[in-house]
Amino acid sequence: MTDLTLYSMPSSGNSYKIRLLLSLLGRDYTHVACEMQSAETASARAAGHLPLGKPPALHLPDGTILSESNAILWYLAHGTGWVPDDLLTQSQMLAWMFFEQNRHEPVIAVRASLNSYPHLAEQATPARMEKLLADGHALLQIMEDALTGREWFTGTAPTLADIALYAYTHTAESRGGFDMARFPNIAAWCGRVAALPGYRGLFDHG
Repeated sequence: MTDLTLYSMPSSGNSYKIRLLLSLLGRDYTHVACEMQSAETASARAAGHLPLGKPPALHLPDGTILSESNAILWYLAHGTGWVPDDLLTQSQMLAWMFFEQNRHEPVIAVRASLNSYPHLAEQATPARMEKLLADGHALLQIMEDALTGREWFTGTAPTLADIALYAYTHTAESRGGFDMARFPNIAAWCGRVAALPGYRGLFDHG
């Protein structure tokens, strides 16, 4: 019996980042898969298990439900080494997490979604895909430059910033069609994340 239940979308980076952190922390949890347009998602939404209408949603033992991926990361990592003690480093971590949701995800994840889900194919017009590609490469260059001479995005150890950014970045080429050969620093950083004890990949749900 576990004390946490996570409603998450197996193919979504926003959901994956929660599963990744739980695995890195060695926390047990019950996983309820809610893939896009599935009967399970419709049922979970109707039952009130997804208060904001979409996964991820973390159900706590007292009945509280937390939504929004980076807020869930913050809750789970409180008091662990994944949140720096130093206020400045912590603030820099949060800045990257805001960057991830406000700028990175709407481009990198959206292009991946348009490439991956058949029901979105009609939205993947050549003009839109070309703009997303150019914008995505520009955002990835910001990350590439930030990793020059350093192993992690903030401080000397991995933080929530690395988990948040990794979720969609590590599949940016395979799912989004971005040219990741341009970004050797990002490639090395992805390798470091994947080497962390307890790491699980996007589709490792067990």
